[in-house]
Amino acid sequence: MSEIVRRAAAGTLESSDVYVELEPSDAGIEIELDSVVIRQFGDEIRRVVGEVLSEQGVSRAKVRVVDRGALDCVIRARVETAVERAKGA
Repeated sequence: MSEIVRRAAAGTLESSDVYVELEPSDAGIEIELDSVVIRQFGDEIRRVVGEVLSEQGVSRAKVRVVDRGALDCVIRARVETAVERAKGA
């Protein structure tokens, strides 16, 4: 299991990108989502973020996602990068 030990971020606020910020939490996984396509794809974005966290062994983190229309592969890459930065390795 990977523990998030510090705040970390990845991505930008540019069109077609996503900004992901992680920080330690004692309350399991908390996802805060702001997206220009939240009505159409909010559930899918949350699913992808949760899936990546699970694959990375993260069970406790506060996640802030600001999406500007990113594809799933971009969301996945940004979450993976933020996790690596937040592990404290």
